[in-house]
Amino acid sequence: MLKRQRPPCSIQAPGLALRLWPGWIGSIGLDTAALAMELRDQLPWQRPEVMVHGRRYTVPREVCWVADPGCHYRYSGLDHEPLAWTPSLDQLRRRLALELGCGFNSLLLNRYRHGGERMGWHADDEPELGPHDPIASLSLGATRTLRFRPRPRPGPRGRDGLAALAQGEAARAVELADGDLLVMEAPTQRYWQHALPERRRVGEERLNLTFRHIRTQ
Repeated sequence: MLKRQRPPCSIQAPGLALRLWPGWIGSIGLDTAALAMELRDQLPWQRPEVMVHGRRYTVPREVCWVADPGCHYRYSGLDHEPLAWTPSLDQLRRRLALELGCGFNSLLLNRYRHGGERMGWHADDEPELGPHDPIASLSLGATRTLRFRPRPRPGPRGRDGLAALAQGEAARAVELADGDLLVMEAPTQRYWQHALPERRRVGEERLNLTFRHIRTQ
C-alpha cells in the first residue's frame, strides 16, 4: 500500500482489479508540468508503424520505451529498443516500487498531442509481461477517459468460469487527470481490454507512463 496517501479508489468486477490515486504525483512533491516539459524535451519520441491483421499502420500517438539492459519488448510486430532511464524516470520507478511493493524494469510512454490521438482496444498480455505483475500508469496533462470492456473472445487460457462472469459485465470508464496514478492488478489483462478513445474537443496534450515488469532471459 502507498504510505501516507489517501486510500485509493477501488474498481472491481469479475476479472477486473483497478486502484486509482487521484493527484498522486503532486502528493509526492513533484510538479506535473515541469515533469511533462522535461519528458517532451529530453526523450526521442517516435511515431512507428505497427502490423495489425497483416496491414501496416502509423500509430496515432508518439511513443518511447525505457528499460533496463536485457529487456526485450515486441508489440504488433514491432521490436522496441530500450532507452536508458533518465534520473527523473528512475526516481519515479523507485518510488513506485517502494510504495507498491513490486519492482519495475521497463516503462512505455505514450504522448497524445491532442484529443484526436488515441489508443485502440487491447490488453497488455504480451509474452514478455509477467501475467501476475501489476502495471502502474501515470497521467500527465489533459484529462482523458480510459475505457475497459470484457475481452470479446477470450483465448484458451481465459475460457473458464471467471471469463464467463466477466462476459456478463458492462464496460467501465475511468477519468484520468493530471497527476493521477492507476494500477491495473492481475488478472485484469487476461479478462479485460482497455482503450483511450478520441476526445475531439480536447486540445491539450497528455503523456501516459506505464511502468511494467518484463521477464528477461
